[in-house]
Amino acid sequence: MANATMIMEFLLLGSSDGWNLSFLYFTVFPVTYLGTLLENLLIVTVTTADQNLHTPMLYFCLRNLSILNMCYISITVPNACVNSLTWQRSISVAGCATQIFLVLFCAYVEMLFLTIMAWDCYVATCQPLQYLLIMNPQFCVCMTLASLLSCLLYAGVHTGNTFRLSFCQSNMAHQFFCDVPSLLRLSCSDTTSNMVLILVSIIIIGGNCFAIIIMSYIHIFSAVLKFPTRAPGKAFSTCTPHILVVSIFLGSITGVFLRPSATSDTLQDMILSAFYTMVPPFLNYLIYSLWNKQVKEAVRRIMQRQLFSGKR
Repeated sequence: MANATMIMEFLLLGSSDGWNLSFLYFTVFPVTYLGTLLENLLIVTVTTADQNLHTPMLYFCLRNLSILNMCYISITVPNACVNSLTWQRSISVAGCATQIFLVLFCAYVEMLFLTIMAWDCYVATCQPLQYLLIMNPQFCVCMTLASLLSCLLYAGVHTGNTFRLSFCQSNMAHQFFCDVPSLLRLSCSDTTSNMVLILVSIIIIGGNCFAIIIMSYIHIFSAVLKFPTRAPGKAFSTCTPHILVVSIFLGSITGVFLRPSATSDTLQDMILSAFYTMVPPFLNYLIYSLWNKQVKEAVRRIMQRQLFSGKR
C-alpha cells in the first residue's frame, strides 16, 4: 500500500475485449469532430452576423451552446485520434485530472443550457406578451454566468473526490479518454462515497433538469392544443428533437456512471461515453438549425450575401 499512490501516468488502451477500434479512431472520430466544428461554427457565425437572431434568448443560448460544443468535443476526440495514430497512449496524472475536470465542466454546462432553452421555449409559447420582460439581456447573462460558476464547483468536487483515492490495481484505463468510472475501477480504495456522490448528482442535477424540460414541454403542448391558431406542428418539430438530445445525453451518462463495475463491458462503456461526449455536439446543428425556420432563413440570407459580394 505504500506504493499505491506512486502511479505517475495512466494508459488509455481502448477496449480490452480484443476489438480493433482503428476504424473508429481514423474514420468515425475525425469525421464527427470536423463535422461538429463546421456545424457549430456556422451556427455561431449566423447567430452573430444576422441581426434578426439577436433578440430571443433561444439564439443567445444557441450561440453559447455551439461554442461549448466545440470545446466539449475538442477535449477528448483529437487527443484520442493522435494517440491512436502515434501509439502514444500514456497520459500524466495531472493531464488525466484536467481532462476529467473539463469533461465534467462541459457536460454540466451542456445540461443546464439545454434546460434553459426549454424554459425559453415555454416562456415564448405560454407567456409571449411577457417574453421580452422575462428573458431580458441581463437575465441571459446572469443565467450563463451562474451556469459556468456552478459547474466549476461541480467539476472540482468530483475531480478532487476521484483523485483523493489510491490507485494500486493497475494504470491501464480501457477508455479513449480519462473518465471517472474507469479510474474508480483502478482504485484500491473504498469508492462507496464516490458512487454515492455520483448517484446524488445525477438524481439532483440530471433529474431536476429533465423534469424541468418535460414540464416545460407539457405546458407548451397544452397551450398549443388550446389555441389552434398556434401551429402545433412547429411546436412539436422544435420540442421533439430537443427532448431526443436530452434523453440521449442523460441516458448515456447514467449508463456509464451507474453501471456496476463487476458487470461493466468496456466496449459498451466506450460507446456510451462517445454518445454523451460526441453525439449531442454533433446533433446540435441538425436539431436546432435544420428544424428551425428562422435559422435556416438566416443561413440562406448570409450565403446569398456572400455570393453577391463575391460576384461584385
